[in-house]
Amino acid sequence: MSRLSYYLLPANILLLIVTSAAATSPPPIPKFTGILVFGDSTMDTGNNNHIPLAVFKANHKPYGGNFPLGHKPTGRFCDGSLIPDMVAGLLNIKQAVPAYMDPDLTDEDIRTGVVFASSGTGYDDLTAAIAQAIPMGKQVEMFREYIGRLAGVVGGMEEANRTVGGALVMISSGTNDFVDNYYDLKIRRLVYDLGQYQDFLLAKVEAFVKDIYSLGGRLMVVSGLPPIGCLPIQMSASLELNPHHRSCIQEQNSESQSYNAKLEKLLPELQASLPESKIVYANVYDPLLDMVTEPQKYGFEETRKGCCGTGLLEAAFLCSPWSPTCGDQMAAKYVFFDSIHPTEATYRVLADTLAGQLLSVYSPPPPPSPSPSEKLRSVYSPTPSPSPSPSPSPSPSPSYH
Repeated sequence: MSRLSYYLLPANILLLIVTSAAATSPPPIPKFTGILVFGDSTMDTGNNNHIPLAVFKANHKPYGGNFPLGHKPTGRFCDGSLIPDMVAGLLNIKQAVPAYMDPDLTDEDIRTGVVFASSGTGYDDLTAAIAQAIPMGKQVEMFREYIGRLAGVVGGMEEANRTVGGALVMISSGTNDFVDNYYDLKIRRLVYDLGQYQDFLLAKVEAFVKDIYSLGGRLMVVSGLPPIGCLPIQMSASLELNPHHRSCIQEQNSESQSYNAKLEKLLPELQASLPESKIVYANVYDPLLDMVTEPQKYGFEETRKGCCGTGLLEAAFLCSPWSPTCGDQMAAKYVFFDSIHPTEATYRVLADTLAGQLLSVYSPPPPPSPSPSEKLRSVYSPTPSPSPSPSPSPSPSPSYH
């Protein structure tokens, strides 16, 4: 090896390390001021607990067996945490997002964000009426009230508006509209064909986003529909009751996809019309369908029924303390906990996918960094020695005459 090669080898290795680090360095975590959540049972962390006539509640066992804060039922339709909890944790906001109607909310809860969602609701007010849930419009009114409470916590409306403007707003609804009003009860089929009902709901989405914007929300993520035809309860509704021969209802899945395509087109148009807004489409359809069709990739073993009871019909009051379950430890092997709602393990995959999307959209751009060659020069260029101070000129010898 030549002397030149000997000195170039460390430089080549360092260049490889610098280039590799630049390629794999994750984007910085965006600094949201809090998290504000709207929607249905996939988002509700306990509001329905405080609605006496609400049809759907999860404030009883076996729900909550794997919830990290106490291993007890909280109102979450899951064995553990929901996506808002997980996303808030991944964004370093907090580990669990409380329900706004919780009477024990602290000032810190108010400052960092709450959930307004209600299990059983939808964009269609008829959906909320059937379930005696909080309509989406009422959730907006609760948000307005919340801002007043927030102002009292943070020291005035100016700071409250700054906090709301910097918070991540999560919106997830629509599944109940199709399941309750279009597929199972078929009420809306008397008025709308599929395309018309999709457009009816999308008009509701647009109005809802504008309402949140008018109250100061700027950074939003709006979820599309899941593959509705893969929900265990929908397979059961189609009379596919043999757990060994159940399969997703492709027509319903295709209709979910067509709705999602319209929503994905609508949101950028909305963003363009609302200055300073950022509105992200959350794709839950593809990752959930992948978990159902390729469960082994994620460590799942059961995709066609829930963990609770027979897994074919049980949810809410039918999934009761007296229902046998697959067990808290085995829940992670199931895609669904009851016949409608995913397990914590499934939500974890969805939350990680969403968090990656949020990082790519909301992370601040990294500061410009020197190129690899500049970095190498800074390492290998010798530091110049300080120039010696010039010696003072010798004073002329005095002359004697």
